[in-house]
Amino acid sequence: MVHLLIEISRFTMIIWFAIYAYDCFAALRSGVSEKAAKRRYHRQTSFMYLIVLNGFLVLYLATEEKNYLYFCAMVLVVLTICVLVFKKIYSHGSTSLANNMCMLLAVGLLILARLDLDKAYRQLFFVVAGVLVTALVPLLIRKMTFLPKLSVFYAAVGILGLLLVLVTGSTVYGAKLNITIGSFTVQPSEFVKILFVFFVASMFAASTELKQLLITTAVALLHVLILAASRDLGSAGIFLITYLIMIYVATGRLSYLLGGIGFGALALVLSYFLFSHVKTRVIAWLDPLSVIDSAGYQVSQSLFAIGTGGWFGSGLTLGSPSKIPVVESDFVFSAISEELGGVFALCLIFVCICCFLMFFNIAMQLKDPFYKMVALGLGTVYASQVFITIGGVTKFIPSTGVTLPLVSYGGSSLISTMFLFAVIQGLYEINQGGGREDVS
Repeated sequence: MVHLLIEISRFTMIIWFAIYAYDCFAALRSGVSEKAAKRRYHRQTSFMYLIVLNGFLVLYLATEEKNYLYFCAMVLVVLTICVLVFKKIYSHGSTSLANNMCMLLAVGLLILARLDLDKAYRQLFFVVAGVLVTALVPLLIRKMTFLPKLSVFYAAVGILGLLLVLVTGSTVYGAKLNITIGSFTVQPSEFVKILFVFFVASMFAASTELKQLLITTAVALLHVLILAASRDLGSAGIFLITYLIMIYVATGRLSYLLGGIGFGALALVLSYFLFSHVKTRVIAWLDPLSVIDSAGYQVSQSLFAIGTGGWFGSGLTLGSPSKIPVVESDFVFSAISEELGGVFALCLIFVCICCFLMFFNIAMQLKDPFYKMVALGLGTVYASQVFITIGGVTKFIPSTGVTLPLVSYGGSSLISTMFLFAVIQGLYEINQGGGREDVS
């Protein structure tokens, strides 16, 4: 009987998530009435709750562990608070963006509970902390009118944060990523990437003359080089991609973009010869089965999981995602694909794409050059991180150890991404006339 319920739940969750993903795009089409859009948004919220209830009910029935029911209740309460808080503090914000953020959080908490309930509890704590942090964002955007003038502050704090990791950080899988504060581990690069966007935006908003471009490029390159020295090549790639998109949009010069791509390609070749763990990951990417007993084990298990799940998944608790090393953070997409199915995983990608399109749309509508560049930069950070993560676990590109925003386990990634979404919401309010825009 339990097995039958698990089988049924696979398809109900896929259907609900597919309709949710469809509504993401349908509600954004031109000509859609406000009433029709609201109806779709309410339906999205309902499907989010249904997926959570369905998933945790399956976990309880399969394990008879009451902690899943307690955790489910806590998740529903936190998600409801999150929805209400965003409606309150962002009265003119994007409901679609808020729904997508909550849905990604819900999927992440569900799969983390399946993988490691203790880590899921910690992740829920980080969600609560993220809600508290995001509540401060409207104040920053509406009241702190001097934000465009803090370019030196953004650069100094960002570089110092990265240097701190380089000097004192702990090495994880060949890269220095984290620093430990008490019982918490913090990954500064997750927060520095937001400061980096604000720095570049403030510089380009002030001027795009050659001297300004050279200074900005030098500081941006310093960020990338420190990350490369820390062997955090995933974050270095995100910083580089973000800067190239921002300088291209700010100047309209295709030569800058092509030159940056060339520099990035050269840097990848050099890193292959300079860093042994990069060479190992490239070998694992090219032919993971040939080194399955060593460097290729993680990628091979990821591909096995995705292939085993097929289009409709094996069902919650019926897969073997624990065979994938670091599955809770770097390879959570593989776990989702195995147990919830390829269709569910594709819907997750579509939701992420919808988020980026919203970021890009907001950026294009803003009049203030600083806020426009901030929205564009943060959108690029989000999109590049999603691409690098999913590309790595599917063997499209070499794995770099980057987390899937809002879904993977990790407090630094989660809180920084929620802050990113909150900033975009604040900018959306400005665009809708619900906030103060001091520069037209």
